[in-house]
Amino acid sequence: MAELWRAVVHTARLMVGQRDYDVYVSSRRRFDPEAQVMSREAFFRYCQEQRYGGKSVKKCPC
Repeated sequence: MAELWRAVVHTARLMVGQRDYDVYVSSRRRFDPEAQVMSREAFFRYCQEQRYGGKSVKKCPC
């Protein structure tokens, strides 16, 4: 049951453009144990900017 819940949560996060923070941390640590990782809040903002463009989005002149 817990595995099903994790899959549902993972799918819901991907639907709104939020990648899994724990997967991010483990992948950073796997390649470089001393690597700096973003905080959960910074990671959330980064994902949102990647999905929605952040401040550098050029608006359509229509």
